[in-house]
Amino acid sequence: MYEPTTALGYFRMLVSDADSIPLLEAAASLALDAYPTLDLQASLAEFDRLAGQLAADCRSVSTETARLQQALHFFYVTQGFAGNVRAYHDPDNSYLHRVLETRRGIPITLAVLFAELARHIGLEVDGIGFPGHFLLRVNLHEGVVVIDPFTGESLDGAELARRAAPHGVEAQALLQPAAPQQILIRMLNNLHAAHARAGREDLLEKVRERLRIVQAAAPG
Repeated sequence: MYEPTTALGYFRMLVSDADSIPLLEAAASLALDAYPTLDLQASLAEFDRLAGQLAADCRSVSTETARLQQALHFFYVTQGFAGNVRAYHDPDNSYLHRVLETRRGIPITLAVLFAELARHIGLEVDGIGFPGHFLLRVNLHEGVVVIDPFTGESLDGAELARRAAPHGVEAQALLQPAAPQQILIRMLNNLHAAHARAGREDLLEKVRERLRIVQAAAPG
């Protein structure tokens, strides 16, 4: 008899191969704990719709720098994505389907969505697990651009040095790309903190199980 895959079983399958984790799908699937009836494929289809719109907008844009500018305008201006200043600690900020619906999120969820969109137009974008505030790194032929996904602003060397100073290291040491497992772990840690504040022990246990799954699958 056919037995449907559980949410945790589905997540275990997505992260089982460290070299080919579908980050967008794995990150979106975290919401199944709090939204068990979520139509995950519909959420991914909505993302694909946005990606198609951006690709159409960039059809005649030839340079990487111009494509990046177009992507930033599309994401933050045309589509209205922004950091959720009013309710930063709301767990919905960590669920990609809710970020797609409300256009509000925290740095890491906005970063995952923007990076995946930018890759659809040929840009090389990496998430950066900067302490306290997730960032994006865009590798262009002209050089590296570091973006704060909460605002969409690019950060210059002085601003990066200012943000790195409390951690006692040079900014460059904190700008290494984050692997998909690291991004998922950071998202899960954010959810753990949010559910702990709300006293949701039922959701906390599910987050802990997901952490065990992704940590067990991570190299080393």
